[in-house]
Amino acid sequence: MSERVAVVWDDALAAYDFGPSHPLAPVRVELAYRLAGDLGLLRSPDCEVVPPAGCDDTLLQLVHSPHYIAAVRRAGADPMGAADPAHGLGNEDNPVFPGMHEASAAVVGATVEGMRRVWTGANDHVVNIAGGLHHAMPGHASGFCVYNDVSVAIAWALAQGAERIAYVDVDVHHGDGVERAFWDDPRVLTISLHETPRTLFPMTGYPEEIGGPAAEGYAVNAALPPGTEDEGWMRAFDAIVPPLLAEFRPQVLVSQQGADGHFLDPLAHLALSIDGQRAAYATLHDLAHQHAGGRWLALGGGGYEIVDVVPRAWAHLIGIAVGKPVPPFTALPETWREYVRSRLGRVAPVHMTDGRQPRPRPWSAGYDPANWLDRAILSTRRAVFPHHGLDPHFG
Repeated sequence: MSERVAVVWDDALAAYDFGPSHPLAPVRVELAYRLAGDLGLLRSPDCEVVPPAGCDDTLLQLVHSPHYIAAVRRAGADPMGAADPAHGLGNEDNPVFPGMHEASAAVVGATVEGMRRVWTGANDHVVNIAGGLHHAMPGHASGFCVYNDVSVAIAWALAQGAERIAYVDVDVHHGDGVERAFWDDPRVLTISLHETPRTLFPMTGYPEEIGGPAAEGYAVNAALPPGTEDEGWMRAFDAIVPPLLAEFRPQVLVSQQGADGHFLDPLAHLALSIDGQRAAYATLHDLAHQHAGGRWLALGGGGYEIVDVVPRAWAHLIGIAVGKPVPPFTALPETWREYVRSRLGRVAPVHMTDGRQPRPRPWSAGYDPANWLDRAILSTRRAVFPHHGLDPHFG
């Protein structure tokens, strides 16, 4: 399949940097982009690397309040000033750094450029691994996210006349900021598969959270038990995402590929492998073709094992998007492994696989009421499927 693909990148995107001790290290994005290049994925004749577009206050105000934007600009201009609790700035999660506004706006510009290219038909797929800052709220920062690039890009497309946009979030944390931005808007279907809020930030995303009065059933939350492995996670995805996308018929599929569901991630408690994540990305690619005319905007997100997980996961994502999927047992280029040694003093993985071969049991194989995961899946289907004319128990 020949597809026109763009990867949005500029070294300036690595300026989104909360400091050397913060979990959201920008080097993880740099390493992923470099690995994709060393694997030859960016040299495909159907792939182009494009810079982010500019991002002004008018664009940010599609989602964020003018008072908040002004607060971010002030904080970045005087990072030694007082913390701003009202706007979520200057705390442990969101410490202030020089140029915070400019760096955060650059990420938004990159994602909106990706949406513009997909919406206008300039590209079939666009990847922005620096994006996916899904926790930021209209008036405050949250969960390492200053501006919500995802919500701004979706709001931009709606302003261009889009009528149906689907957002699928596979980050281990609930995609609360995007959900909240479109809570009462049936033009946007938000689906988030995440660790249960009983055990993980942001403590939201229960199945019963289904959207506002004008959009009941358009916020979809699958809250998965700690320890969920590839097979269970893929079973939940199979039970929830394809039937809803088939019914909704989105014009664009936006996905957030946080890699923090991996068993090595230090901030969460799911147990996915690189191989399970790769399978999820491939399925999202297929679903974009089946239900969105191939229009797919794929973003990064969380992921805090910066050498062993994030670079491999997102290099797989880029390979799938550009039509050059990386075989799992591919050896990592020695040039990349040497760069990791020299840059971080760490020994990098050897292969693009964790050696897993997930074989999920499809939802159609039957429901087990004694299984916590199956109960969680059915809770989500019961909460939202009837709003779409779907049977929660079958199909």
